[in-house]
Amino acid sequence: MSLAFQAFPAPAKLNLLLHIVGKRSDGYHLLETVFRFISLYDTVHLAVREDAQIILETPTPGVESTQDLTVRAAKLLQAYTQCKLGVSIRLDKKIPMGGGLGGGSSDAATVLLALNQLWQLHLPRQELQALGVQLGADVPVFIFGRNAFATGIGEKLSAIELPPAWYVIVHPQVHISTAKIFQKLKKTVLTELGVVGIMRILKTRQQRSNDLQSLVLGAYPQVSNALNELKKYGSPLMTGSGSCIFLELDSENEAKKIYNLLLDKYCVFLAQGLSSHPISS
Repeated sequence: MSLAFQAFPAPAKLNLLLHIVGKRSDGYHLLETVFRFISLYDTVHLAVREDAQIILETPTPGVESTQDLTVRAAKLLQAYTQCKLGVSIRLDKKIPMGGGLGGGSSDAATVLLALNQLWQLHLPRQELQALGVQLGADVPVFIFGRNAFATGIGEKLSAIELPPAWYVIVHPQVHISTAKIFQKLKKTVLTELGVVGIMRILKTRQQRSNDLQSLVLGAYPQVSNALNELKKYGSPLMTGSGSCIFLELDSENEAKKIYNLLLDKYCVFLAQGLSSHPISS
């Protein structure tokens, strides 16, 4: 079978702040956060199949193909719509795993968005978001397609406008389990700030916080070292449940200078803040 692959981008995200504000009866934590898309991408290559098979041609070492989020996303969409088509998937990974950048969730969202087009399903984004949350709490924002203020477990989204910015991101090259970090969280319900309070904090980088950061720093000295290194240049923050540490900057030139200073010491990325997901519909 000769297959024609098409390439689709899957951007990374940053949590510009992260507050834990409660816990549901099922164990999931409630939060307030701001998601920002950045110009660091995985690329998902998809080719429609006529035999209804879902095949991952580039399995990730240590991850069963059936458990890969791209495969799960394709199978979920196929079952939900009773689509008779299949897909072959190739993944070009650039977003580090376990870094809090949402790579796996973004890949899954891109599969849902792209197959909605390729399989000519024409589902609205809101319906795809409801499917996406079954795959993970970060999947809906990538389908939503805009930088967002998020509540609930991250699935309740409100679009927000964010100013232009550049980011230097250090990956300490440790993989952090989100589940294990949340298990260590002892905080009970915190005060919800709401979108107005969150937007006020966003204007001052020094006031931003991540409620999971101290837990990660205490357990992973590599992350603490990366944070201390970036503190030389500004007010860095951990994204998500870690392990990546980022520094927000106003200009590309300023970001490039810091990026070049860190290249010999760390696995480091330079990325521009995006206003929307590159897959527009």
